[in-house]
Amino acid sequence: MPALWIAHVTVTDADAYGKYAELAGPAIAKHGGEFIARGGRFVQLEGKERPRNVVAKFPSVEAAVDCYNSPEYQEALSHARDASERELMVVETSA
Repeated sequence: MPALWIAHVTVTDADAYGKYAELAGPAIAKHGGEFIARGGRFVQLEGKERPRNVVAKFPSVEAAVDCYNSPEYQEALSHARDASERELMVVETSA
């Protein structure tokens, strides 16, 4: 079943986060991920608002988790850790 990688982000260091974004895109694509939403307009209805929201579709939960654990994504993530506050989840879709 396909899965969605959903990230809610507040960027605290734009330069370092830019390096993350530069490296994360190719890592996500390498693992079959494709962006559905990337920082566009949103309406917060409940919970903590994060100004950057990203959704990527993967072939499966396993592909998304493999991407997250890959050396390429972990290298990208090393630039985001001190440059943002984030929540990230993977959710299996029904279609």
